[in-house]
Amino acid sequence: MIRALYDWTMRLGASRHALWALAAVSFIESSVFPIPPDVLLIPMVLAAPHRAFRIAALCTLASVAGGLFGYWIGFALFEQVGRPVLEFYGKDAYFAEFSDRYNEWGAWAVLFAGVTPFPYKVITILSGATGLNLWVFLVASVIARGLRFFVVAWLLWRFGAPIRDFIERRLGILFTLFVVLLIGGFVAIRYL
Repeated sequence: MIRALYDWTMRLGASRHALWALAAVSFIESSVFPIPPDVLLIPMVLAAPHRAFRIAALCTLASVAGGLFGYWIGFALFEQVGRPVLEFYGKDAYFAEFSDRYNEWGAWAVLFAGVTPFPYKVITILSGATGLNLWVFLVASVIARGLRFFVVAWLLWRFGAPIRDFIERRLGILFTLFVVLLIGGFVAIRYL
């Protein structure tokens, strides 16, 4: 099933509706869709490098909008579905404790998920369910998703097709390492 979705997404990237497809995939990937928008972003930038940053901007805006939809899913559906289940099992107090801890570090979770292979959609929904401050969520999402998509677009614009293999195979690991080092630096500054 995942392979069929991937192939379908790649066909969309080659169509005359590619920009609309990119916006749609970027939006829905931030809340439910399993295929990342990179599979459209990469061939589109390679095909039109002079539009690399406009393509990255569209991808970022649609992804953040989709993240807001994911936030709404967590916020709106938690009361109807999640809370009654927690109350039935007597775990609603644990969720309150978890929410407090999550919201203390939530901006970092959004940044981490926004630039790494970790499913951003999980964090968007969790952020809504725990009531993470919407502005904190929005700013962290814009920074993280913008960083992710603009770095990919810049690398493709600068180095062209030879960088495609590197991006597809290794960029997730590099972003993860970058975020770990960034968070580690802030933790070190705070506690040392």
